[in-house]
Amino acid sequence: MSLCLSFRGRWKMGQKNSLGGSLQLPKQDYKALRERCLMEGRLFEDDSFPASLCSVGSGPLLRKLPPGLQWRRPPELHSNPQFYSADTKRLDLCQGVVGDCWFLAALQALTLHQDILSRVVPLNQNFTENYAGIFQFWFWHFGKWVPVVIDDRLPVNTAGQLVFVSSTYKNVFWGALLEKAYAKLSGSYEDLQRGQVSEALVDFTGGVTMTIKPAEAPGNLWDILTWATYSRTLIGCQTHSGERVLENGLVGGHAYTLTGIRKVTCRHGPEYLVKLRNPWGKVEWKGDWSDSSGMWELLSPKEKILLLRKSNDGEFWMTLKDFKTHFMLLVICKLTPGLLSQDVGQKWTYTMREGRWEKGITAGGPMKSPRDTFWKNPQFLLSVWSLQEGRRFPMPCSVLVSLLQKPRHRHRNWKPHLAIGFYLFRLSKHYGDQRRLPSEFFWKNAPIRWPETFLTEKEVSQELQLEPGTYLVVPCTSKAGQEAEFVLRVFSRKHIFHEIGCNSSAVLSKEIADENEGQDEFFTKLFEKYPEINAVQLQKVLNHMTWSSLGSAQPFFSLDACQGILALLDLNASGTVSIQEFRDLWKQLMLCQEVFHKHDSSHSGYLNRTQLQAAMRDAGIMLSNDVCQLMLIRYGGPNLQMDFVSFVHLMLRAENMEDAFQNLTQDGKGIYLQKPEWLMMTLYS
Repeated sequence: MSLCLSFRGRWKMGQKNSLGGSLQLPKQDYKALRERCLMEGRLFEDDSFPASLCSVGSGPLLRKLPPGLQWRRPPELHSNPQFYSADTKRLDLCQGVVGDCWFLAALQALTLHQDILSRVVPLNQNFTENYAGIFQFWFWHFGKWVPVVIDDRLPVNTAGQLVFVSSTYKNVFWGALLEKAYAKLSGSYEDLQRGQVSEALVDFTGGVTMTIKPAEAPGNLWDILTWATYSRTLIGCQTHSGERVLENGLVGGHAYTLTGIRKVTCRHGPEYLVKLRNPWGKVEWKGDWSDSSGMWELLSPKEKILLLRKSNDGEFWMTLKDFKTHFMLLVICKLTPGLLSQDVGQKWTYTMREGRWEKGITAGGPMKSPRDTFWKNPQFLLSVWSLQEGRRFPMPCSVLVSLLQKPRHRHRNWKPHLAIGFYLFRLSKHYGDQRRLPSEFFWKNAPIRWPETFLTEKEVSQELQLEPGTYLVVPCTSKAGQEAEFVLRVFSRKHIFHEIGCNSSAVLSKEIADENEGQDEFFTKLFEKYPEINAVQLQKVLNHMTWSSLGSAQPFFSLDACQGILALLDLNASGTVSIQEFRDLWKQLMLCQEVFHKHDSSHSGYLNRTQLQAAMRDAGIMLSNDVCQLMLIRYGGPNLQMDFVSFVHLMLRAENMEDAFQNLTQDGKGIYLQKPEWLMMTLYS
């Protein structure tokens, strides 16, 4: 550490938290630093995270480094460096020598949601216009979105290859730079060696995590995954402990990203599959439904073509049954807690409070005996209400309590997490005192919820079903006298939450804006009536929807158009779509609406060739001028302009053909199809 502190502008010894613990990030003004570098004609060098071994760390990671380690900027490594490219496939990152599979698994999940990704990674950064060697990223850090500024010097070996995170596209560098920013936030690259997927998911989103042990999962695990994968969630998982590649192809003690699910129709009945990705970008599952498995022959040719990709890219399918056997943890991070509750049509609200455990003052430890110091812990008053107050027997209130502990050192792994948890007590209906409850209260009143096990995790959360009323939340550590700072969050439909005994006033909860609010209710009602939807029913659904972004130019879906859409989605040739396939369609429709509205600048309800090409590019589909002209002739009107319905059909078809090509190509340049496969892909879709 003494070497690190000698650098100009390094962490100042005075920058400590109130407990004398972790040093904080220096405040760096990204715009001011970039403008200064541009004015002076130089590239930015970050003295607070220098291009030296000091930033790598001082532990076992040093032994993994190649000889002759150098630090180079992307323009020195490639003739055409790009920060981010929409042309590349979403899962293009590979882990380096840092043991941060947990970080990469969370990052891969982030790439599945462009809007969430762009919050963390400002995608307008580049290596050409106003390039000054400086980049900025954003992380949710214990209740606040904080910027992290870095220079773009990256560690490489003597051959100029990145040592840490890299992209399969050698000229794309956003992943490597994001890893560097996260290493700076954490203290060093060494501090990324150990961690949990849930930690990075929270840092990327500020969301709520729920952890499920697959082997002990409820019978509706498939339903939970269905709701999760088709809403705003990020999903990671972890295998059972170990550090080697097993005979079945899985890696012990390793984090993976769950990238999709699919219910397929085999000759013997339905099969429930999950798709996973290894952050290494290689080494895959070898069991049933792996790339080389004979199980794929049980599917229709079209379903096989669109789902099976025979390449060692780290992504693979396996059955839900095998997943429950071989994976120890499933972590689901959602931006709102709606996944955890069956309440529909109601907004979620949240309140966040910060606190701390101080030795001899507020670090009371757990409940053990009447004479313990538990009562000294911070105490928070929670009042919850039912939204159906007029009912004779009000329904229980869905409440989620999340406790996060802050790091106790500038380097996240130098002081391990404490074992933490919280207790919940029911208070008198008319309780209104703002004084801390004395020890006598805890002698006479048993908690209604308590930690079965104190967990050494960054976040501990619990979903509760509470009767309307007033409650006391008491967060604590597993031992008295342990010091740390924490963040306590409460999510519910309607509540008030504040700390008592510290001169703080009650804080009203804030409403969470969820653009998908109400969709679950719509899906549920629709598929209760129609378990499978045919083209006629699909037409009724689409024409009864309100396309808010399209204004007065509301589209009309003809039966022919709906038959075409259904043919693209219907992989097993059943003539219908399931709720899972419809949810997939819904996500694509929302994307289509967004990009169509963005490029229909005149609000005419039509796109010309230039607008169409730009809209497709925004959606990640590149069309040459000639192909774009042909698409207008095929899908557009006589005036060579395309309406929204035709745009949807084109988008769905283009995505299908892209998936088919990527799954069938051996060299990235061409594919071989047998005649039945060719007819299936061209005539039916």
